[in-house]
Amino acid sequence: MPTLSPTRTRITASRRAGRRTIRCLEGISLWLAVALFFVLQSAAARASEAPGTGELRLMTPSGQIETALNLNTDYRVRVSGLLADTRLKQSFRNTGDDWREGTYVFPLPEQATVYAMQLHIGERVIVGEIQTREAARKTYEKARREGKQAAQVEQQRPNLFTTRVANIPPGETVTVELRYQQAVAYRDGEFELRLPTTLTPRYMPGEPTEADAEDLDWRRGWAVPTRQVPDAGAISPYTVNPGDVPAGSHHARVTLTLNAGLPIDQVLSPTHALDTVRRGEQVEVSPQGGRVLMDRDLVVRWQPTRGAAPTAAVFREQYEGEDYVLALMVPGLGGGPSLSRELVFVVDTSGSMAGESIRQARSALLAGLDTLKSGDRFNIIQFNSQTSALFGDARPVTPSNLRAARQYTANLAANGGTEMAPALDRALRIGGADVPDERPKVRQVLFMTDGAVGNESALFGQIRDQLGASRLFTVGIGTAPNMHFMREAARFGRGTYTSIGNAGEVASQLDRLLQRMAATVLGHIKADWPGQAQALPERPGDLFQGEPLVLVARDAEAEGELTLSGELPDGTPWERSLPLASAAPGQGLHRYWARQKIDQLMDARIHGAHEDEVREQVTPLALQHGLVTRYTSFVAVDQTPARTQADRLAAEDVPTLLPAGSTPGMLRYPQTATASNLLILIGLAGLMPAFGVLLARRRVGS
Repeated sequence: MPTLSPTRTRITASRRAGRRTIRCLEGISLWLAVALFFVLQSAAARASEAPGTGELRLMTPSGQIETALNLNTDYRVRVSGLLADTRLKQSFRNTGDDWREGTYVFPLPEQATVYAMQLHIGERVIVGEIQTREAARKTYEKARREGKQAAQVEQQRPNLFTTRVANIPPGETVTVELRYQQAVAYRDGEFELRLPTTLTPRYMPGEPTEADAEDLDWRRGWAVPTRQVPDAGAISPYTVNPGDVPAGSHHARVTLTLNAGLPIDQVLSPTHALDTVRRGEQVEVSPQGGRVLMDRDLVVRWQPTRGAAPTAAVFREQYEGEDYVLALMVPGLGGGPSLSRELVFVVDTSGSMAGESIRQARSALLAGLDTLKSGDRFNIIQFNSQTSALFGDARPVTPSNLRAARQYTANLAANGGTEMAPALDRALRIGGADVPDERPKVRQVLFMTDGAVGNESALFGQIRDQLGASRLFTVGIGTAPNMHFMREAARFGRGTYTSIGNAGEVASQLDRLLQRMAATVLGHIKADWPGQAQALPERPGDLFQGEPLVLVARDAEAEGELTLSGELPDGTPWERSLPLASAAPGQGLHRYWARQKIDQLMDARIHGAHEDEVREQVTPLALQHGLVTRYTSFVAVDQTPARTQADRLAAEDVPTLLPAGSTPGMLRYPQTATASNLLILIGLAGLMPAFGVLLARRRVGS
């Protein structure tokens, strides 16, 4: 066997060593690639840029978003009769070194009427002025440029508003105080008041479009405009975890004073533990612990003492020489005979329903299935990005069909978008029964959702156009549902609505709704006022069991009677009279009337009226009564310049908190910044091992 020369032996050994070196470098490269992946992930998580500001916002070592503005709120609510008046203070503290401008998108109750605003700067108080929306924006922008401290509040949706505060000095606190009014819900002998503190991120359907350059500063959210939701950026505040904001931020202090005008038996809340203090018939209520985290709606309910529940009430107020009257009547009628029905359950299974919400929806659906009886027909429709159904059409209630429905319900999972329109189309489309004569006379749609969509008006129009002989009822799911959608969808659907905030009240709330759905107690309602009263609503909707009839009128005569008439379920005429001379003093009735009138005018948009026509009718009314609407805003300016042009003004979007029970998939952080210089260096460092491997291979191969 021939022996290798010493030179050849050295070459072979060198090649073997080279291969070992290559394998070593390849291993090092693999580990460096893994390390590079985590470094890039960390950089992406820590570097975020608020659109339009050019300001890099990093994460603090404790994992919080580095933000200079701390937010705290204070609610002082006084309930008098059927109306609640709230003083809401939003305090913005600048903990940074730069002057700040803050933008905060926040929810209010679905029927909130914002009628006053003040800006508090130290000991100074600047009273806000109501202006058209365009004029208020110009006033605010001019003050911001000139270094003056200013605030502006405008409406994005009837239950969604934006506060902007300009030129907050470093280390100082600026407070915006709002006054708003809302109607107290009364149903089934129980009063209810809801105070929303956060919102579920909304789905924006439609093809993306380019934002108007002039609107970029006013629409700064996480969503981009679409053809169906052109103002998506204005209704999509960033949504973060409580641990992402500084300690102490995003807390609310709440105090309610209940002066309902009747003895109160008990006060309770399905959302928070309460402390109550009684002073005669007046009750002061606050959450235990004083302050609450702003991650869910606060719901407070109270019941009159047995036998004291109101059956009728009249209130009167004079405002600028005009009389306003608010009347409430509870017919106290039982439901009609229970008829066979076709009940279509529609369940939202989109991503925003993930977590506790989908569990509540499954429980509610199972409870609804338990109410079906022989002779009924039913179906289940679920929707997210797609719409699907248990059956092709409504099926009779049989043991096998119910087993299939319960199994279908157990498998419901939440993911995808919230494409409601196709689901509504399928639910309101009436298919053919196996035998035409077997189709029930009553057809109902029970719609369960969190309402987290941005195209509400289009959906209301669809309900109006496609409803036919059906009735639509809504169930708000989750700790922060869009109650504006629930209420209005049910109104256009000639039904009623409820909400379920936690698993513990699924049975009770749904049972009450299903009892009301069993039959209307009064239809074809008419109200005959004395004199030339301008009454609202002009055509009251049908009443369901346990619901009151609430009417408000302007220029109603002080004497005479209000005559109410209607038709019972069996066709029997019904009539009652309510004397107006015994009306008790009321406050804020003119604002309640104006809000109802504005809502009526805004409905014309859904019925096809041109935007300019509606604006021309709504604006004078809103300015007269000093109300924030789609076309009017409050603005307050301190005329003394505070910031010099040499001082930097940094813009910041104040986030909302993720609703309790939601999954991390609903978090909406500011878009990731590209820290380009850092990432280029990291990328070059990652290429160096690969370059070394390439050189080593060439040397070994040569």
